[in-house]
Amino acid sequence: MDGTEGNAGQPGPAERSHRSSVSSVGAREVQLKPKHQPYKLGRQWPELLLRFTDAPDDDVAMDEPSLQFRRNVFFPKRRELQIHDEEVLRLLYEEAKGNVLAARYPCDVEDCETLGALVCRVQLGPYQPGQPTACAVREKLDSFLPAHLCKRGHGLFAALRGRGAKAGPGEQGLLNAYCKVKEAAGGDSGRGASLSTHYRAYLLKSHELPFYGCAFFHGEVDKPAQGFLHRGGRKPVVVAISLEGVHVIDSREKHVLLGLRFQELSWDHTSPEEEESVLWLEFDGDNEGTPVNRLLKIYSKQAELMSGLIEYCIELNQTSELAAPQETVSGPPSAASSLPSSAQRPQLQRQGSVVCSRLQHLSTIDYVEEENEWGRGKERGRGRIRSRLQAPSCQHRTRRGARTHKWSADQAGETEAHHVLLQPAAVCGPGELHRGAAR
Repeated sequence: MDGTEGNAGQPGPAERSHRSSVSSVGAREVQLKPKHQPYKLGRQWPELLLRFTDAPDDDVAMDEPSLQFRRNVFFPKRRELQIHDEEVLRLLYEEAKGNVLAARYPCDVEDCETLGALVCRVQLGPYQPGQPTACAVREKLDSFLPAHLCKRGHGLFAALRGRGAKAGPGEQGLLNAYCKVKEAAGGDSGRGASLSTHYRAYLLKSHELPFYGCAFFHGEVDKPAQGFLHRGGRKPVVVAISLEGVHVIDSREKHVLLGLRFQELSWDHTSPEEEESVLWLEFDGDNEGTPVNRLLKIYSKQAELMSGLIEYCIELNQTSELAAPQETVSGPPSAASSLPSSAQRPQLQRQGSVVCSRLQHLSTIDYVEEENEWGRGKERGRGRIRSRLQAPSCQHRTRRGARTHKWSADQAGETEAHHVLLQPAAVCGPGELHRGAAR
């Protein structure tokens, strides 16, 4: 993650759709570069777990890594739609399906049903009206929908209902979506027909999820205080980082707490001695109608890895933007160019959608800046956080607006020395991007 990969003449980081990765039962994963040696990494696995996870010593001793072939985090989504090899499409489809079923990709019920219907088509063939199809779907329901949508009753009453019982809400919605799956025009609709169309349809629908293709990291955030004397504690989160931005996902509730594009945030990581490593995210917000800058603190031993990945994704995006005009002038238009890109497709905006941010569930530090110094649409300068905290008139507000006080120059200097050294994600060139907390 700290630069370009490979030597001259070798494919770059985004040229391959898949990469080798090492993972373990404890959901700890590492994507490998071409120069990495899996055997050597396997020997170092316990050391990596101790350094980058909070796993107990007993778990570290028993953890067994495995080598897998998985989607390359740096492979652009638009290029997936240009793939015609059915086996490659199948690999992408299987990985996306696994993430949806495991709720690593939080989805609304409607999207789970649409995606599950495509899985039904792949596994069961074209929809056939009648009881056999409904029974086949019911028997394998957890192969089509995430576990929380497959809950069935337990006990004697549930057993007596048998197969003739009325379908549950998730099951009925899945059947309704299944019967609407379209077949390829002019193609063989049998079970042995080519499945490329349905693989591609599944991927296209998955691309609407803002965290598709992300690398996942584990951490914790502070909960909002429930009262004046009651501390909120912490909640476990998953930080999903892709070429497009950063999403913080509630690990238990399976919904997005915060979603930011790179141009909307600044970041840094700190690893003070004898204290927890922290990833800091700063972004614009409102506090009771007042424009503020919000600072989110994510506790994680993987903060350094997350910071490095954010930096590398930004560098990769800037390189791609520079190369894009040349490709437009010299390259012939491809057949997939008529397909909508991920940037053009509207994001899911259903009210209460699991992919919408829930800032009320986060505890953030809000900074109120002087209007004559900073505007609402300001650029994110390299040292602006430091200069703001050094200003004696800079205000600080709590997340809930419960109290407001002025920062003194001494307080600002002390705070700055500990952690507030955020780096801009939008305006710096590749050579200026953050490469660590030590400055």
